[in-house]
Amino acid sequence: MRKVKPARKLGRTAAHRKATLSNLSTQLLLHKRIETTEAKAKETRKVVEKMITKARKGTLHAQREIFSVLRDKEAVRALFEEIVGRVGDRNGGYTRIIKLVPRFGDAAKMAVIELVDYAEAPSAKPTTIKQDRSKRVKGSKKAEESSKGPEESAE
Repeated sequence: MRKVKPARKLGRTAAHRKATLSNLSTQLLLHKRIETTEAKAKETRKVVEKMITKARKGTLHAQREIFSVLRDKEAVRALFEEIVGRVGDRNGGYTRIIKLVPRFGDAAKMAVIELVDYAEAPSAKPTTIKQDRSKRVKGSKKAEESSKGPEESAE
């Protein structure tokens, strides 16, 4: 007998879970890329991929079905006019999930979910230049030397 693997409950009631996934889906369609927890990203992927597949039909019925889930005219418009035009030839796999470092506060697994055809650089991570601690700490010798500048330290 076939056993269906249940969906993630995300620690919410059914109505709250439905609203959360609707909001995440709306924001993904509007902004093309969002950062959320890994579990929410995986559940959002299921919802969004089904919507995009349904939107590829382009019928009024499909539009109304998607609006009943999203409840946002701007997101539905973006899906039918903009997104479907770009992914029309793709057979599924419209989204990508990129895992990030755990969140600082509660160490939750974080991820970025994005629409594949809208990503400029899928694995581009922002580079931050880490400043030497001795230059940041007030009263340190290196901080005083660097604040004087090269012409004053030559004296």
